[in-house]
This record gives sequence, C-alpha cells and structure tokens, in this order.
Amino acid sequence: MCAFKRISLWAGLVAVIPLLAQDLSTPPRSVTLDQAIQEAMAKNLDIATQKLSVSVAEARQITAALRPNPVLTVAGQTLNLLGANFSPDTPLGPNQFNIHTDFPIERGGKRQERIQLAKEQKSLAELNVRELMRQVIGTVQNAYTDVLQAKRALALAHQNLSYLEGIVSINEARLKSGDLAQVELERSRVAALQYRTAIQQTQLQVDQAKTQLQFLMGRKSTSPDFDVLGDLRREELSGGPADLLKLALQRRPDYLTARQYNVRSQADLRLQIANGKIDYSVGAEVTHQRAWGVSGNSVGLYVSVPLPVFNRNQGEIARAQREINQSASLGAALEASIGNEVEKAFRQYSVYRQLVTNVESGLLAKAKQVRDVTEYSYRRGEASLVEFLDAQRAYNDSMQLFNEASANFARSLYWIDTVSGATVSGN
Repeated sequence: MCAFKRISLWAGLVAVIPLLAQDLSTPPRSVTLDQAIQEAMAKNLDIATQKLSVSVAEARQITAALRPNPVLTVAGQTLNLLGANFSPDTPLGPNQFNIHTDFPIERGGKRQERIQLAKEQKSLAELNVRELMRQVIGTVQNAYTDVLQAKRALALAHQNLSYLEGIVSINEARLKSGDLAQVELERSRVAALQYRTAIQQTQLQVDQAKTQLQFLMGRKSTSPDFDVLGDLRREELSGGPADLLKLALQRRPDYLTARQYNVRSQADLRLQIANGKIDYSVGAEVTHQRAWGVSGNSVGLYVSVPLPVFNRNQGEIARAQREINQSASLGAALEASIGNEVEKAFRQYSVYRQLVTNVESGLLAKAKQVRDVTEYSYRRGEASLVEFLDAQRAYNDSMQLFNEASANFARSLYWIDTVSGATVSGN
C-alpha cells in the first residue's frame, strides 16, 4: 500500500512539473512599472554586451598583476665540429655546456601602477553599464506613460460613446412619440458614430503603445492580453533646480564616468612615467667544460642595464598628460550640459504641474457642469442638439487636455529622475 502511494505521488509530480515549468516561462500578462524595468534590464542585449566589458576589465586586472617571466638559456658548443679530422676524443678545444638564467627586475613601481590602471578601467566599465541602464530605464518609463495615457484616452472615448448612445436612445423614443424630427435623431446618431470611430483610433494607439513597451522589455513576441498596472505619477518635488543639480553631479553615471576617466588618465600617466624608468636584468650562468679527459665548472653573475639614451617613453608620457587635460575639459562641458538638462526638466515639471492643477480645479469642473446642465435642458427640450454637442465637445476637449497634461506631468517627473540619476542610484 505504501509503495502504491509513493508511485502515485511520483506520478503526480511528473504530471505537475511540466505545468510549473510552463507557468514559470510564461511572462506575466499585466506588469507594474518596476516589473517592466526589471524585465527590460534582464533581457536588454545592449546591457548584456556592456556587462561583458566588465568581465574583460577583470581579466585585464589579472594580466596587470603578472610579473615578467625569467629567461632560461641552455647552450652547448665544441671546436671544429665540422672538421675532417674531428674526433670526440681529440677535440681542438674544450667542449662547453652552458646554463644561463636572467631575472628581469621592474623599477619605478610598474606592476603596482598597472594594477591601479586596470582597477580604474574596471570602474569605467561598471559606470558605462550604469549609464546604459539609466537610458534604458528612461525609455521604459516613457513607454509605460504612453500606455497609461492611451488607456485614459480610450476610457474617455468609451465614456463619450456611452453618453451619446443614451441621447440617441432618448431621441428614438421622442421620435416615436412625435416629439422630435427625424433629422435631429440622425444628427445624434452621426455624433455617436464619430465617437465610435474615435474608439477605433484610440484602440490602435493603445495597441501600438503596448507593443512598443513589450519590445523595450525584450519580449520576442507581443501578446494581445498584455496590460500595465498602476497610474500616472503626480507627486510634488521638495527641492529646486540647485538641489537637483547637486544630486545629478553626485549620482549620474555619465558625469561620474567623466570624472573616472580623469582618474584613469592620471593612473595612466603614473604608469607611463614608471615605464620610462629602466629595468634591470640580473643573470646567473653555470658553465661546464671538458677536454682531453680534464673537466671543469665555472659560475658567472651578470647585470644587464639598458642605457636610456633615446627612448625614455616621452611620447606616451606626453599622450597621457594631454588625455588628463582632455578629460578635464569633457567633465566641465558635461557639467554645463547637465545643468541645462536640470533647468529644462524642472521648468517642464513646473509648467505641467500648474497646468494639471488649473485644468482639474477650474476648466474640467466647469466643462462638466456645462455639459450636465445642457444635457438636462436638452432632455427637457429647452436646448438644441447643437448646443448639447458643443457642450459635450468642450467637455471632451477639457478631458483630453487634462489627460495629456497629466501624462506630460508624469513624464516630467520621470525625466527629473533620469537627469538627476535617481533611477540608478537606488534613492
């Protein structure tokens, strides 16, 4: 009985495992912004390629730490080997056998400077990965906002159609009772048809926005059931442009890369100066000689020192010095560019924040009130269909303006996160 239960248990596991594997491999249909970013980070080929440069830099660190190899020379010689009367027993001179070893000795701290330069190169590679991540995150955030904006536009189009279809139903009843002309009914039907067309166009925008987001997330095939969760951002910032610029200069990978490039150039200069120092080569040799039944051994010590008459690595030292000046100029130019980005981003944030507030508190409420009053008057026969459609169109335009301003306000917040480096700082 116990054996039967174990067999049943294993059979159940065998049947469930493929289903579990299928569920784990199937991407989620609905994602939040954080999930979309995580999936994009995991599947983005550019980021994966850039991460390989970190591995390359780590391999270069191994190479930089290596010491020069000693050199072993083994030689043998005899006199008149090619002579016609040569005999190993009666050579013209002693047979000689040499073992010579040279040990290079690096001066100027070359190995330490190579290790430091490789370390700075690895830091540059890591910052390049973070900079690419910052750009990808900003792109995904904009695509996510596009989907939310399109969904709001679609919901508004459905709301307008439902509203007009209610009016069409009322007009059909009024036509049957003889209280409305046929042309009035047709006008309301045309208005409803226009909103049906608007729904088709807006649905296309939703589908295109979702397709673009799935592409950025690295999905090989798009799903018609794909959707996003969450809503548009609307928080207010506590600081100003000066605070954002300070944070940007502390966190942005591209600016940190410029500074790191300067550090790397200084490490390169120190290495080139060290390479200009001459290296010694210390050697030892053991020689064995034998002739006419007599043998002897000798030991020698050698020191080899190149004379720095022509090449003192002047060219590489000058190149490294110029790269330091170049990196300083690039850093100053990038700092000015970042300051301009921060100013523009904060200006956009301020404008759209005020626009959202004004439209929501003033225009939107009044447009809705005018539409509701005009609808009530139209149902009572006190307002014409043209007046009602104008009120409905004004409300629709106000809602579209509000949705667009809200989306732009959310984009401005994401842009501020991007220009200030918040997306890759973890803060």
